[in-house]
Amino acid sequence: MAVPKAKTSKARRDKRRSNVWKLAAPGLVKCPHCGEYTRAHRVCAACGYYDGVQIVKTADEANA
Repeated sequence: MAVPKAKTSKARRDKRRSNVWKLAAPGLVKCPHCGEYTRAHRVCAACGYYDGVQIVKTADEANA
C-alpha cells in the first residue's frame, strides 16, 4: 500500500480541491447580421461582419 512521505499542507490540499484552475467555456453570442453563434468581440466566421461592417469576405462572396 502506498504511504505518503510527508504530510500534505492545508494550502496544497485546498489548492488541489479548488475549482479556480479549471478553464471556463468561452462566451458565445449571436451574430446580429446572420444569427450564427460566435465568440464575443471577434469577426463572425460565417458572414465576416463585425460591429455592422463587413471585415472579411466569405467564400460565397469571393466566388460570386
